[in-house]
Amino acid sequence: MKTLFIPAKSKLNYNINLPKNLPKNMAIAYSIQYEELAKIITQKLSKNHTIYNIGQVLGCSKPIFPKSTQAILLISNGKFHAINLALWTGFPIYIIEENKITLISEQEIERLRQNKKAAYVNFLNSNKIGILISLKPGQHNLKKAISMKKQLTKKKSYLFIANNINVSEFENFPDIQSWVNTSCLRMDMNSNKIVNLEEID
Repeated sequence: MKTLFIPAKSKLNYNINLPKNLPKNMAIAYSIQYEELAKIITQKLSKNHTIYNIGQVLGCSKPIFPKSTQAILLISNGKFHAINLALWTGFPIYIIEENKITLISEQEIERLRQNKKAAYVNFLNSNKIGILISLKPGQHNLKKAISMKKQLTKKKSYLFIANNINVSEFENFPDIQSWVNTSCLRMDMNSNKIVNLEEID
């Protein structure tokens, strides 16, 4: 069965006030529903700023930005992508909230950093591990999951395969102490018991 992807368009008011103190060298990333808004903002910022690249960001992607980038303007919904993007890139991340552009705070980034550390320590100290595998295209990493299971010789590990991974279902498996995520890289933001496969040494 074929899957048809139809992008939805956001109804967000496009009359957004751009602050004058934004860094000169900017990169712009957006969720697909904000593509039109991203183009409008890029056009406005290009008058006084250098825009290095503009591109779509997905929940599971790791976009590449030039080293000369001073900050990233993320046009998306909520802070889900933004905080993770800030931690991963090290760049200041600006987002749009209620028609205003605000900066992701260091406190928000540090909170995520500490959650990741706690999840990793929990993994090291756990004896029973659940390895999460998604069936979705772009998130399906069965071979990596099986390879990971073979390497966990000192822990009992189990493979969990689903199309949609719901962290609330973890309660049905109380013996699992830690979960290794092989799908969406943002999954670890939903629970401090989840550690991404690529973050495990």
